[in-house]
Amino acid sequence: MQNPERRYSIGEVSEMLGVTVRTLRVWEGQFKQLKPKRDRVKRRYYLHDDIEIARRIKQLLKTEKLSSEGARIRLTQELHIEGRPRTKKELLDLVDAIENDIRDLIDRMDKTDDLLRRDEK
Repeated sequence: MQNPERRYSIGEVSEMLGVTVRTLRVWEGQFKQLKPKRDRVKRRYYLHDDIEIARRIKQLLKTEKLSSEGARIRLTQELHIEGRPRTKKELLDLVDAIENDIRDLIDRMDKTDDLLRRDEK
């Protein structure tokens, strides 16, 4: 089993999966679930969850012969059990989205409060 915290370069993942680097980049654009992180110098790195998602994408496209759209739908269904995130990465993405929503709500409340105070004057 791979170390879940180890970082893999796009070249390493390409070799592991038997696909080109270009293919991995295309999949990043086509599948929102595949989001490798980037380091300080903007190089991609993949964690264990990313590699498993890429492996499943390959299987859906190459072995099961699904279209990109069909593979996207299937992957989305598989990665959610009863609407819950299955991977650590997916959970962190959900937490980030919730944080952003909360910040937006706070900003709106602050703006509304400012407008109400102006109207009182």
